[in-house]
Amino acid sequence: MAGPSEFLISGVILGLAQGTSPGPLITLVVSETLKFGKEEGIKVAISPLITDSTIVVLVLLTLSSLAKYTLIIGGVSLFGACYLIFLGLENLRAKVGGFETAVLKKDALKRGIVANFLSPHPYLFWFSIGGPMILESLDVHFLATVLFLLGFYSFLIGSKISVALIVDRSRSFIRSKHYSYVIRVLGVALIFFAAILVIDGVRLIMTR
Repeated sequence: MAGPSEFLISGVILGLAQGTSPGPLITLVVSETLKFGKEEGIKVAISPLITDSTIVVLVLLTLSSLAKYTLIIGGVSLFGACYLIFLGLENLRAKVGGFETAVLKKDALKRGIVANFLSPHPYLFWFSIGGPMILESLDVHFLATVLFLLGFYSFLIGSKISVALIVDRSRSFIRSKHYSYVIRVLGVALIFFAAILVIDGVRLIMTR
């Protein structure tokens, strides 16, 4: 069974991957920064801190009620693996630089909250990957859960803020090959995590 430090590392890698991968929220971070400056981009970057609390609680309540059904949880792990593979392949195929900048007025935090609530990405992530990892970490030690969440949100929010700062200072970076390399390396990391979830899912199904 993994220890607290392993959950911290998992949180860091998953947070970094989720924070920098192309998607609605990172697009909004870039567009708000390009249009109105880094302050508005940072407002979008911190919006998951507001929206995710509700999403995580709902997911954990659902998963905890199913915890004794190892076949279902095993299926969730396999679904999570498929979702991670999809995200990883999406990163490997991503064409960076195609960010839309058509925004009308300063209201970044509100737009970030709405975008995150309406996007399927956080629900899919927490139901298939994040939620099961939190439940597993609770079986190890409460510290493992704290470290996982600390690592995840530090790098999820931190990476989006970094993107806003980089775009504000050097707007060509987001369209450069260097950002493309970062995205692709994280895509490989996501596929690696998918393999771990497949192993966990098969183990749970076999123990039913």
